[in-house]
Amino acid sequence: MAAVVGDQLRVFYRRFKPHIFMVLVHIGYTFLYLLTEVSFNHGMDAHVFVTYRHAIGGVVIFPFACFLERKVRPKLTLALFLEMFLLSLLGMETLDVRHPRGMAKVLGTLTCLAGVIVIALYEGAEVQSWKGAPIHIIRSNHVHENWIKGPILAVASCISWSSWYVMQGITLKKYPAPLSLTAWINFLGGVQSAVFTLIIQHKPAAWLIPFNIDFWSTVYAGIVCSGLIIFIQLHCTEQKGPVFVTVFNPLGTVLVGLQAYFLLGARLHMGRIVGAVVVILGLYLVLWGKEGDQCDIKSREKSFLSNDEPKEPKAQRELPSETEVP
Repeated sequence: MAAVVGDQLRVFYRRFKPHIFMVLVHIGYTFLYLLTEVSFNHGMDAHVFVTYRHAIGGVVIFPFACFLERKVRPKLTLALFLEMFLLSLLGMETLDVRHPRGMAKVLGTLTCLAGVIVIALYEGAEVQSWKGAPIHIIRSNHVHENWIKGPILAVASCISWSSWYVMQGITLKKYPAPLSLTAWINFLGGVQSAVFTLIIQHKPAAWLIPFNIDFWSTVYAGIVCSGLIIFIQLHCTEQKGPVFVTVFNPLGTVLVGLQAYFLLGARLHMGRIVGAVVVILGLYLVLWGKEGDQCDIKSREKSFLSNDEPKEPKAQRELPSETEVP
């Protein structure tokens, strides 16, 4: 009995491994939001944080990339970047609206979008705060709210992240080395962040991180988020494509809301609960539609292999039933 259960669990894990990984990815990001909120309330500079985060991620991943992917020939040049940019404009997702699974992907995406909009714009009745929340964050003057600049930057971030996911899918086909690509992403991101930070931040004291939550949040962001999570995302992108990876992003909104309620004692409204249910429903629809892509790919590969088999001449296939005796 135990052996049968173990086999079933292994089959379940092999089938849903990318799904499990992406859920864990957004759980990891959820804790990052909590830690960074605490650090920024302490007065830590966000640009310095990003620079150190990428530097730590690159340093941690680099030895694994050198050891495990040493046989992969480096091919990360300017020409590759230009090629990636041009190909990303062509799109990477097959969509057949005449098929039920194609319609499910469209409907699921719109449903997720609607759920996120409900969470962001509709409050509804307030649910009683969680009295047993272990953490209470007090807002400081270091965090400045700007309802004009904030949404603009948020939209720009979504657009850049979408382009980045598409470019990942293209890059991995030409540079099949997720660890090395993770290291490159972190090193180049660290250099860009350092240059930008040096231009706008002229206080040397901002680069000094005290040995408190600021230090540990930076280490966590570097090792877990910039290192491990980016590698997992690249692995899932290589296996399932960029659309599969990005479809889990609305789940992060739901997890952040749950974390704020149970860990921070934040107020929760019915709008967030309704929006979370809508997001999960949309996520299920998209994933169900994506499963059809794998079946179509396998059927096309099977058809291609069957058509590509060498055919014997007719004279060789039609052997005489009896041997003629002269």
